[in-house]
Amino acid sequence: MTVAVRVPAELSARVPAEQRGPGLDRDAVRLLVSRGTEVSHHAFAELPLLLRAGDLLVVNTSPTLAAAVDGWIGHTRVVVHFSTRGDDGRWAVELRDPDGRGTTRARAGGPAGTEVRLPGGLRLVMEEAVSERLWWARVGGALGGGAVLGLLREHGRPIRYSYTERDQPLSVYQTVFALPSSDGSGSAEMPSAARPFTARLVAELVSRGVRFAPVTLHTGVASAEAHEPPYPERFSVSEDSARSINSVKAGSGRVLAVGTTAVRAVESAAGTDGVVRAREGWTDLVVTPERGVRVVDGLLTGLHEPEASHLLMLEAVAGRAAIDRGYEEALRGRYLWHEFGDVHLLLPAKDPHAEHCFSNCR
Repeated sequence: MTVAVRVPAELSARVPAEQRGPGLDRDAVRLLVSRGTEVSHHAFAELPLLLRAGDLLVVNTSPTLAAAVDGWIGHTRVVVHFSTRGDDGRWAVELRDPDGRGTTRARAGGPAGTEVRLPGGLRLVMEEAVSERLWWARVGGALGGGAVLGLLREHGRPIRYSYTERDQPLSVYQTVFALPSSDGSGSAEMPSAARPFTARLVAELVSRGVRFAPVTLHTGVASAEAHEPPYPERFSVSEDSARSINSVKAGSGRVLAVGTTAVRAVESAAGTDGVVRAREGWTDLVVTPERGVRVVDGLLTGLHEPEASHLLMLEAVAGRAAIDRGYEEALRGRYLWHEFGDVHLLLPAKDPHAEHCFSNCR
């Protein structure tokens, strides 16, 4: 699916919401709400008014890593994006050319045997292609991932692309739901749909009877150019979260995923009968309109580029007409794109319990 729109460069969110003016917090972004082809415009802080008691939000607890590290191939500087940690201690990595404003140009990672010098005397050796832009690589020949995690802690910085204004501290890329993992794993790029949530907003949602189900999916590096589907990623859905999701599905509540990563995790844990079971491991699931969704009733997500593969997932949740209409309104209303931008809530088209203020509250 390709949305027939062009996103003007000035609609890229260049800094986080809280840096756009005094007294602002993360939730100072706009919220486009689609129910089928009916669209309304809100502030994100109005989210508690748009949900109802019994709804459940599935949230990704994966922390964001400082996954970008400078390296050198010969005398040429490159930026290494550490994308996904494998079970054998290797990492899927992407090499990109620096341009002084983050990175924009992916470069070939091979051939096999290519060495990248890293800070601290470490060397990254390319071993096997994952795709045109990603390679399985090993640091220092060690089987454990400790060398890489130490490297990222000491020399890494968050991955940044050139549409943003400047580098930001890692804390800017952590969501309120992020939890440290036992083995130090995390996401190469922030599960950004959850970024506008604050502790205050979460408390208000809970007070109104909205529930949360934490899941984990460690997302890898997205393609800023080719927008190919995601490759296998590690995920976990606990027994408690599976039980909560199934309970809501059996009742009158709605299961709403916060971000495409949460959709991928929970749908990977669902059987053909729609029942979610505790699972962990690797998922290669790509949610498309043909596959459909078995669990998720709605989705809170950022605004994606017209070529992004994520749009297939959005179409699976809400239908093509709803996505086309929503993106037309997002462009007309000059919503902001990318990880620091505005968000889009996709709700079921027909809902007899719809909130009374859907078309009126602002």
